[in-house]
Amino acid sequence: MKRYAIAGLAAGTAMMIGGALAAVSSTAPSSNPALVPHSDVMNPMIGGQAMLAGRNLLDNMSASPDHASLAAAMKTSGMADALTSSGQFTVFAPINSAMASIPARTLDDKARLARLMGYLVVPGKYDSQTLLKVIGEGGGQARLLTVEGGVLLARLNGPTNVILVDANGNTADISIYDVYNRNGVMHVVDRMLQPGGATPHVAAN
Repeated sequence: MKRYAIAGLAAGTAMMIGGALAAVSSTAPSSNPALVPHSDVMNPMIGGQAMLAGRNLLDNMSASPDHASLAAAMKTSGMADALTSSGQFTVFAPINSAMASIPARTLDDKARLARLMGYLVVPGKYDSQTLLKVIGEGGGQARLLTVEGGVLLARLNGPTNVILVDANGNTADISIYDVYNRNGVMHVVDRMLQPGGATPHVAAN
């Protein structure tokens, strides 16, 4: 798999991540359109708002009052266009209080923000059953390659509860599983997940 370094300029960063998402969409797990959930799927509600399976990832994220900060950051970082695409992606979506831990300098730096937002997106549709499957196949741990080019570790905490470990060893619990969208699935997480300090790369075909 080829890797391309994120460009120094903010515009270049956003374009590169968007391009990477498009590049992986045709080969990602569960990218078959026949596997995309229909509009009658019963999603869990978030913050009292209905999450509709016929919407794209960004639309449901924007409709959630608990993800106003994440939706704004995805738009600012340049990830928004990719999250409305026809590929299949998994978003580990931090709630507003978790997003509040992001330093102001990162929010003001589009290149840094794009890297951070790209670390929350994994090519392919990893719903709860798929996560449990790949964790089992990995002997208790699954390595999920993010759009940013880093790795998130998925592990079990109990029989069915999945936790995520970022590049710095910090953990996040999935508080709401399986919010299906037209172009993937979203899991709500309670803490911010961050990439390591090395020079970032973007996963691409």
